[in-house]
Amino acid sequence: MRLILLGAPGAGKGTVAKMLTAIDGSVQISTGDILRAAVKEGTELGKQAKAFMDAGDLVPDELIMGIMKERLKEDDCRVGFLLDGFPRTIPQAEQLKVLLADLGIELDAAVNLDVPRDVIVDRLTTRRTCVDCGAIYNVKSAPTKVEGVCDKCGGKVVQRDDETEEAISNRLDVYNEKTAPLVDFYKGEGILADVTATSSEAVVATIRERIGA
Repeated sequence: MRLILLGAPGAGKGTVAKMLTAIDGSVQISTGDILRAAVKEGTELGKQAKAFMDAGDLVPDELIMGIMKERLKEDDCRVGFLLDGFPRTIPQAEQLKVLLADLGIELDAAVNLDVPRDVIVDRLTTRRTCVDCGAIYNVKSAPTKVEGVCDKCGGKVVQRDDETEEAISNRLDVYNEKTAPLVDFYKGEGILADVTATSSEAVVATIRERIGA
């Protein structure tokens, strides 16, 4: 399957992506992952991206698209891929459309995970993360056995700075301003699949039904 996953922070894109890739061997691709990989490998594009990242600047779209092109040409993408959190803006979506056409790749769908704002705020403000191994917990649905201590490595489990109620509200406002218009863009392209994200299992079942996977 070849999908774009849309949805606000906390909508469950990462969880759904992992479940989908387990089905058919598709690869999950996020902008952050491919940037880090390009920097680590020391590619020419990676070196250029590192200069922006080290300066605390956003990596320009042209550079991201160049790295994305190299990534999509790799062998593991032949089975399929899920773009998680990319594109983020209309200009990126337009450039991605041109790139995919150049590579002869056709998307199966752009899936929008629709989750009510109050559910996202509750989900993220109750999330806790291990500072050592990155394991994720939830004080309501999946707490640690010992409060503040990671079950897996014994590290300290904390609430991230960007997961306070104030920070989350700000992130959602930014998403609604910059990224939400992508829903209309892909609706216009005729490939939008709107899914009410009640549970990850239900979302995966709906996606598979929609694209016949």
